[in-house]
Amino acid sequence: MARPAARADQQRRRDGHPEQYTEQGWEWQFATNHLGHFALATGLHDALKAEGARIVVVSSTGHMLSPVIFDDVNFAFRRYDPWLAYGQSKTANVLFAVEASRRWAQDGITANAAMPGAIYTNVQRHTAGQGSGTVDPALIKTTGQGAATSVLPATSPLLEGIGGRYFNDCNEAPTVDRRGEAPPLHGVARYALDPDNAARLWSYSETLLAKA
Repeated sequence: MARPAARADQQRRRDGHPEQYTEQGWEWQFATNHLGHFALATGLHDALKAEGARIVVVSSTGHMLSPVIFDDVNFAFRRYDPWLAYGQSKTANVLFAVEASRRWAQDGITANAAMPGAIYTNVQRHTAGQGSGTVDPALIKTTGQGAATSVLPATSPLLEGIGGRYFNDCNEAPTVDRRGEAPPLHGVARYALDPDNAARLWSYSETLLAKA
């Protein structure tokens, strides 16, 4: 349980941006897209170990919008921007795959991140959506095409024992140091594959969940 002072601080921040925080005081996209998945995977570790499982984490090219800002994950000091928050949470997805693969390799567990692509599903009703002009129509995929990149690391014999990678268009993505170095909706930022960032995020996530 949170201490009284911590609960009071969480309440003040929620009062300012009630849509921004979970009940625990976490930025909600980070909590939904990363912490929930982290808690599920770590809670299922023994079952995953028994199966020699492959974990596939659905990330996004949106991870290039922001690294994980460890000094201010919850936007306590920065002006809140939902797209930066989304980008941070999608970077966290990739970092989870990196560290899970390192920690659990001896258990026969691998984890990889996948970028399905731009797909007009019902989720788009919460964004600018189809016809907004934000994505080149030539880059739009069907749901089947998008699913293919997630199925690849889950099933391909070529990726047996391979983890900590990021895939798009059914291929491992090139690492980039600046947006624009790869074609649109392609590439993975170097900070999202950094092992030090991955280990730090894992420890940070454990600490948050232990206090929940």
